[in-house]
Amino acid sequence: MNTRRRFLTLAVSLITVLMIALAGCSGGQSGSSEKASDKKADSNESNTQYPITIKHAFGETVIEEKPERVATISWANHDVALALGVVPVGFSAANYGIQDDSGMLPWTKEKVKELGEENPNIYQDTDGLDFEAISDSQPDVILAAYSGITQEEYDTLSEIAPVVAYKSAPWVASWREQVTYNAMGMGMEEEGKKLIEGTEKLIQEKAGEHPELKGKKAAFVSISADDLSKFYIYTPADPRGEFLSELGMEYPESITSQLKDEDGFYLELSAENADMLNGAEILVSYGNENTLKALQEDPILGKIPAVQNGSVVIIGDNTPLAAAGNPNPLAIEYSIDEYLTLLSEAAGKVK
Repeated sequence: MNTRRRFLTLAVSLITVLMIALAGCSGGQSGSSEKASDKKADSNESNTQYPITIKHAFGETVIEEKPERVATISWANHDVALALGVVPVGFSAANYGIQDDSGMLPWTKEKVKELGEENPNIYQDTDGLDFEAISDSQPDVILAAYSGITQEEYDTLSEIAPVVAYKSAPWVASWREQVTYNAMGMGMEEEGKKLIEGTEKLIQEKAGEHPELKGKKAAFVSISADDLSKFYIYTPADPRGEFLSELGMEYPESITSQLKDEDGFYLELSAENADMLNGAEILVSYGNENTLKALQEDPILGKIPAVQNGSVVIIGDNTPLAAAGNPNPLAIEYSIDEYLTLLSEAAGKVK
C-alpha cells in the first residue's frame, strides 16, 4: 500500500489506511451476489444507448451493452453501486473504520442488507488487488472511479472486464465524480444524476440547520500527537476539503494561496510552516483524546489561533466517522449529523 494511499485517509500517524481486510470469495457468495445484482439492475433500467465510451485518466473505456454483473475495487465505489440499488458481484473490503469482522462499514452493511444480500462477495486485497478473485466473480464491468490504480493494474483489470477509472488523478474524485463515472459505467447515468440531486438536497438541508458554520474559515488537516514535527493539509481538491465547502465553510487564503498543484490532494509541511493554518477558524483532524492537548502544549503548533481556542474537531482514529471523511452518498447520509454537531461545537469556540 503506497504512501499517498496512506495519507489519503489517516496521515495522523502515517498509518496504513483505506483498504481492504476480509476475504469472502466463495462460489456460493458470488452466486448470491449475482442474484441480487441482476435483480436490482433489471429494476433500474435506464435509457442509455450502447455502446458508451467513458474517457478517463488511462484513455477510453467502451462498454458494449448494459452490464449485469458489476464489480468494484478500492474505496467507496461499491457504495455508489449500492446507493443505485445494485449489489456488486464482488467488492473490496474495508479495513479502516470498521467495527466488526464483516469487512464492511456500517452504511455499506445496512444497504447490503436492505437490498436483500446476506452473503456478499468481498475481495481480500489489502496487499494488492486480488486479480484472481476479481476474475472469478465474472464481472461485466469493474468500477474504480475512486481509486489509486496504476497503468499496469488498469491494463490487467481490463483483461477481465471494461474498467471505469478515475477521471484525472488518483484519489481526488469528489463524491459527485464518483457517482457520475460509476453510474455511467453501470449504464445508469440518469439514476446517477438523481442520486446526486438527492444527496445535494440532503447536504443543503442539514447544513441549513447550522447557520453558525456559514462563511467560517476551515481546513482539514492531519496532525499526529506522536510526531509534531510535521503535519499535512488536505487541499480543496481532496474530497474531505471539498466537503467542508459544501457545508458552507471556506478554505482560508493562507492555505489556498500556497497551492501549486490543482490536482494534489495534500500538502506535507514541517511545523515551522504552521502559520499557514493561522487563517483557519476551525481545524478538522484525525486523532484521539490526547491530540488537542498535545497541540496546545506544543511551542509552535500551540500558537495557531484555532488550536489556542480549541476550535478543533478531532475525529476519532479508526472510527466510522473517520472513514466517512472521504464522502460518498451512503457515508454522507449516515454520518452528516454527527459531523455537523462536532463542527458546530468547534464554531462555538471561535473568537
